[in-house]
Amino acid sequence: MDLINGPWQRELRRLPWGLVAVTTAIAGFGSVVLYSAGGGALDPWALRHGVRYSLFLAAALAIAMVPPDRWLKWAWPIYGIIMVSLVGVEVVGAVKGGSQRWLNLGFMEFQPSEMMKLAIVLVLARYFHFVPKGYESRPDVLVPALAIIAAPVGLVMLQPDLGTALSILFGGVVVMFLAGVRLWLFGVATAGVAALLPIAWSLLHDYQKRRVLIFLDPESDPRGAGYHITQSKIAIGSGGLSGKGFLNGTQSHLDYLPELHTDFVFATMAEEWGLMGGLLVILLYGLVLAWGIRTAVRAPSQFQRLLSLGLTATLFFALAINMMMVMGLAPVVGIPLPLISWGGSAMLTVMILLGLVMGVARANRRPA
Repeated sequence: MDLINGPWQRELRRLPWGLVAVTTAIAGFGSVVLYSAGGGALDPWALRHGVRYSLFLAAALAIAMVPPDRWLKWAWPIYGIIMVSLVGVEVVGAVKGGSQRWLNLGFMEFQPSEMMKLAIVLVLARYFHFVPKGYESRPDVLVPALAIIAAPVGLVMLQPDLGTALSILFGGVVVMFLAGVRLWLFGVATAGVAALLPIAWSLLHDYQKRRVLIFLDPESDPRGAGYHITQSKIAIGSGGLSGKGFLNGTQSHLDYLPELHTDFVFATMAEEWGLMGGLLVILLYGLVLAWGIRTAVRAPSQFQRLLSLGLTATLFFALAINMMMVMGLAPVVGIPLPLISWGGSAMLTVMILLGLVMGVARANRRPA
């Protein structure tokens, strides 16, 4: 009886196992889609995707057992370590596909910018936790917060990685908004950004400019820069209501659809599973987001609320941008679909994110 009702067993029962079941369903469906993308074979993607999820789920559950107050203490050191790693990328980072985003650790290649998506929310949640109510919009509070965001965004833009930089920026701005920074200041900032757009445009790389122009008019170069999005929309549209059937996608299996296992995996899925499959995936993601919001609402402290809502918003940003991207509603910025796209760094980031929010949920759930 003592083994059944021991402290660890009681803590495990307080974990949100319903959320674990939903994320496992999403990742499992991702393995099915990757099995099809691989030509009906477990290699090279489907099996390893499932194994990675299992390992990272164990890590997420371990993170969830850490009391949220520990993350409050560790926020600045974590942010500092990842900032140093981003500087290290600029100095000795590995180059792939024309981008310098990875640190070679010998046993693995680490992408610090992915972890910064979480660290920016963590450190700003701590920062505003100690700001007295009513002081959030004072210049002496805002300037350091903006510097905390601008430093990693600038370093990630140098790699260059526009998608990740936007994700970091989005997470930081959301935490500032949730902390109580006055809404009119965001309007002023938006106007300032709009005024600086010509300068920002001049700083973009040629391929990034092409992506924006192709987003505005994909038919202008259907065989060149617009090829990805054109084929993606063809794949999604041809899926219809119920899809062409498992393993029967023509755009993907005949190699018309580029990046079918990473950035455009949603198009791969939609071609074979149709609108019904897409709605199922959106519903499952909706359950995860609703759980994250509910966890934040029930949290007792400012730090836990900002952490949960900020991380949930970061997850929503990745979901929304990826789906809009493959449907031609946003420029192609290289953001994978969480838990479904192939990629170790991206999945690890999502599972750590979920582990942190699960920790808040566990800490504030009444024992059975």
